[in-house]
Amino acid sequence: MRPVAPLLAVVLSAAPTCAAAERLSVPYEMFRLPNGLTVIVHEDHSAPIASVNCWYHVGSGRESPGRTGFAHLFEHLMFEGSKDVPEGAFDRWLEAVGGDNNGSTQNDRTNYWENVPANALELPLFLESDRMGFLVDAMSPARVDGQRDVVKNERRQSYENRPYGKVADVLPGALFPEGHPYSWPVIGSMADLSAASYQDVVDFFRKWYGPANASLVIAGDVNPKDVRAEVEKWFGDIPRSEPVEPIAPRPVLLKGEKRIVLEDRVQLPRLYLAWVTPPAFSPGDAALDAVAAILADGKNSRLYRRLVYDLQVAQDVNAFQGSSALASTFLVIVTARAGHTLEEIRKLVDEEIARLEAEAPSAREVTRFQNKTEASFFDRLERVGGFGGKADQLNAYYTATGDPDYFEEDLSRYRALAPSDVQAAALSFLGLGRVVVSVVPEGKKDLAVPEATR
Repeated sequence: MRPVAPLLAVVLSAAPTCAAAERLSVPYEMFRLPNGLTVIVHEDHSAPIASVNCWYHVGSGRESPGRTGFAHLFEHLMFEGSKDVPEGAFDRWLEAVGGDNNGSTQNDRTNYWENVPANALELPLFLESDRMGFLVDAMSPARVDGQRDVVKNERRQSYENRPYGKVADVLPGALFPEGHPYSWPVIGSMADLSAASYQDVVDFFRKWYGPANASLVIAGDVNPKDVRAEVEKWFGDIPRSEPVEPIAPRPVLLKGEKRIVLEDRVQLPRLYLAWVTPPAFSPGDAALDAVAAILADGKNSRLYRRLVYDLQVAQDVNAFQGSSALASTFLVIVTARAGHTLEEIRKLVDEEIARLEAEAPSAREVTRFQNKTEASFFDRLERVGGFGGKADQLNAYYTATGDPDYFEEDLSRYRALAPSDVQAAALSFLGLGRVVVSVVPEGKKDLAVPEATR
């Protein structure tokens, strides 16, 4: 569920919350270097820490069929040393000043962040600049091969050998047509990782990892004037890169229902129902967050109460709207209890979806979702750095909308939701155009939803 801004009061109330809330704004300064790098600076003097958050506007969705897995591969290579940073020094130097760091890859972006004491800000700026401008200087076929093997092993652990992991490999290609940027898993295919040449990897970096395809946020106990001088010092000599054109959203239409059965080394069968839904920030996106929460967020949610508590046919239930730039995915995931089939589970889930489509949820259900969502984001705003902190969110809003301070506009989408909006989203987007995946214990296909489509 995407973070939104906090309410002043988070107690359940039938009254609209927007009247009591003040406008949320996270102030920033933004400038662009001659080489194309966008820099965003946010002051927060509540604690003597600083966070550097770098987004490259490239993820698995920028790869090509037959050449997948490169974005995630670079998430590993970026920590393996650059021109002036020896192999292994990146983490060691940050730990020496009391800092930490991490990175992640998604369909639409790759991000890297470092949290350090404010007086050590120059170190992560140097580290990020060196790998942005001079990573290739330290790369070699042997280093690429070493990290290629690490990623392939990660793929084995996360997809091929993890219980239910096969779904992440199969579902993208079932939801999206061949060639669509989301039709392969973020980690890429084993065959593509094996086939990639050293030059393929170098060319990918040179195309996508230049300053004009990146945005850098520095947030925390900092002075914007000093930050600008440091950024110009460390990033100013990186050669200019050409900006990369954004990808336009591509309509995806699932006709009918695809049913897939996977046998796996698991004890309990699990059902996945998946729909392609509107892109992030587009009409229906926020309402589908509410649909997911009403169906499966907490013990008072409809599916949990009926499947887990009342009927006791399920071990657990989850639902979420996975929002992305080109298209989103709505998922309902239910693990059956022993002695129950996934067809039994599917019918019960469909009954609850049909009930939501036929009758709007109560005002109390919608208000509970709004309050819980906003209270959760209040916690996020307490953090300057790391995944989901203010630095990360400023970068996310800038990438998605062009406005780093999009907090109030994002919040307004959720404050404005009425029960009828939630009903309309379920009715509009959770139809028969979907993918149904049954994961069952080996030799137990009889526990799956029948493979014949409706």
